[in-house]
Amino acid sequence: MLEIPRGHEVLVTTDFSLEGVHFRRAWHPPEAVGHRCLARGLSDIAAMGGEPIAAFLSLALPRNLPQSWVEEFIRGLLKLGGEAGVTLAGGDTAESPGGVLADIMVVGSAPKGKAVLRSGARPGDGIYVTGELGGAAAALRLLSQRRRVRPSDFPRHFFPVPRIKVGRFLRDRGIASAMIDISDGLSTDMGHICDESGAGAEVEMQEVPRARIGKTAQEVDRGLALHGGEDYELLFTAAPEKHVPSRVAGVAIRRIGRIIRGRKVFLREADGKKRELPAGGWEHFK
Repeated sequence: MLEIPRGHEVLVTTDFSLEGVHFRRAWHPPEAVGHRCLARGLSDIAAMGGEPIAAFLSLALPRNLPQSWVEEFIRGLLKLGGEAGVTLAGGDTAESPGGVLADIMVVGSAPKGKAVLRSGARPGDGIYVTGELGGAAAALRLLSQRRRVRPSDFPRHFFPVPRIKVGRFLRDRGIASAMIDISDGLSTDMGHICDESGAGAEVEMQEVPRARIGKTAQEVDRGLALHGGEDYELLFTAAPEKHVPSRVAGVAIRRIGRIIRGRKVFLREADGKKRELPAGGWEHFK
């Protein structure tokens, strides 16, 4: 039984974490897998300006999976849950004939009529993004190249931080007209806002904050920043008259473009040239 605050609406999200698709046991420590599993759902709640309440986990495990792996997985999930004030309230377990399958459902709430949707962007609105982009995809690229990657060097990939406080701030002050979390990539998730809002977008390439990685703090290439997913940053729009702070809850916010008429997403280069930006992020069944 869950108690929802008076005058609030229920927010519900569900996300799969599948071995071989969202993680690999050879690449990802079990604690990171558990953390990432819950982070996916918490980020969805954050993208609506919501407050998470409880999580439910359905977990299917191979018979030969070491008990220590399961314990570390749960430890990672519960640690993030504790930081976010979310209780693991229930779920289910089953034996899997293949790899690990984890389905997380997160329940949250927002004041009635105040949740931020994807459909509120209007021509003239500014486009903003939190944090930096491409760091998670950069780690994945190195892992796929069989390079040694330490989780401490790539925290945005192994231990992403859902922007719950930022989302709540933007909702409380009525700043965000539309919002989504960047799970599939900037180009794809920008397209989701445009599709739902019936509008287009123009993104300034030189304004897109690119993650810095490695000991030399080198910027990731532009393709990873535009199309790489799993950064779990917030992408939102705001009307011109709204004041958007440059930093909220210690997280940097940067304007990267504007909403325009039409239905297409464009990328404007530093030299002023403009071209259509295709959705190049992750899509299942593509």
